[in-house]
Amino acid sequence: MTTTATPTPSAKDAQKVAAAQAALKYVVPGAILGVGSGSTVALFASLLGAMKEQIPGAVAASEATASVLRSVGIPLLDLNAVSDIPVYVDGADEIDAGFSMIKGGG
Repeated sequence: MTTTATPTPSAKDAQKVAAAQAALKYVVPGAILGVGSGSTVALFASLLGAMKEQIPGAVAASEATASVLRSVGIPLLDLNAVSDIPVYVDGADEIDAGFSMIKGGG
């Protein structure tokens, strides 16, 4: 009989989960939310399902993000139909010592 060990999350994975969880505190109940793209944002989007009653809709930066939002029951809105997005959550791929950020790998 062969057993498969459950992989231990890497430190980087743990940091992504922590960042996704921390971003939840910036969600404004009753306000439209902007959601970016990338692996950490996908984790964030998946956590939004627990708050779906508080989120009237979201604008997604990518089809991958839209798919995650749909799967957790967050209504998707067209950017052209939205006049105000109080909070937009996205990740940065790199941050330098001066806090300049790069999105999309440069």
